[in-house]
Amino acid sequence: MNNEAFSVLSEEEAQEFKAIAARIIPTDETPGATEAGVIYFIDNVLADDREAEHEILYNGMRELQVAAARGFNAAYFFELEPEQQDQLLREVEESPFFGTMRFLTIAGMFSLPEYGGNRDKIGYKLIGFEDRHAWQPPYGSYDADYAERGE
Repeated sequence: MNNEAFSVLSEEEAQEFKAIAARIIPTDETPGATEAGVIYFIDNVLADDREAEHEILYNGMRELQVAAARGFNAAYFFELEPEQQDQLLREVEESPFFGTMRFLTIAGMFSLPEYGGNRDKIGYKLIGFEDRHAWQPPYGSYDADYAERGE
């Protein structure tokens, strides 16, 4: 995956969650969750005293692995073809597991890079966000008039 160590995630969890995030925000003509380093954001969030969320993710991962074994004779979700992964994710779409993964993936894609995701500000570029250190007036014509009067 990468040479960075995980704080909380095992290598197995990291590979599985990375594959799931990659199906939520896939790489196509634009970078996706993988390139944005969403898995490192997830690891950082779970390291912040989030045992309940980690348990939800762990149990959901195990259920996906059982479904992968039964349906496709694969030991791991990340080993499946994208279409097979999508099929299994659609089956758990309404679960707390998928809701948590979806939230963490989106948050990791667009959060401040210092939280571990949004590598190289990929998420910002994707939505056209201009990351300025400070915004300067005028924000609108009334602000410009106000600033000119020195008020």
